[in-house]
Amino acid sequence: MKLITAPASPYSRKVKALLYESNQMGDVELLNVKTSPVAVDEGVQAANPLGKIPCLLRDSDPALYDSRVICRFLDARSGGQFYPDGSIWDVLTIEATADGILDSALSMVYEKRFRDESIQSEAWFNAQKSKVLNGVAALNETWMSHLNGPIHMGHIAVGCALGYLDFRLDDLGWRAENEALAGWYAEFQSREAMKKTEPFDPA
Repeated sequence: MKLITAPASPYSRKVKALLYESNQMGDVELLNVKTSPVAVDEGVQAANPLGKIPCLLRDSDPALYDSRVICRFLDARSGGQFYPDGSIWDVLTIEATADGILDSALSMVYEKRFRDESIQSEAWFNAQKSKVLNGVAALNETWMSHLNGPIHMGHIAVGCALGYLDFRLDDLGWRAENEALAGWYAEFQSREAMKKTEPFDPA
């Protein structure tokens, strides 16, 4: 199998972190591409009609895309421990919260990076910022008991979302009033899977 990815992509990081956590990294070749919402890599477009990463190319079956679809596939392939049946709805909700944080964080980054300054919307930017901070607060207030339990896909998704905030929006101050989550993340980011997938901008 081959994974179309990019070093700075938080959704790709989710998949790569799961590959490490489930001992499947050796089964997948990473294809790093340079792509953006306004300049989609040709290989990405050919593999995924939506032109987005990550995208998993399987040997004899259609490509899989969307990080949640890929992660469910990889989890099933490795035995199913990261989406445990007994807490599946909680795990999926935590993952959805983390992905929602990422959706809004990326929207904030794209608003400043890809739209001309004359048409940038401060109201839009602030609305997305509010969604990010509300999502972080929900994790801190509602889901810490789950995050302090055995590792599942929610842990990985939250770790990657918070890592992206530090990477691209480090002035957001998400740790303020979210001490429990900040303490959890300080420990979780030291995991091997997180260290090996830290985002960076290629030269």
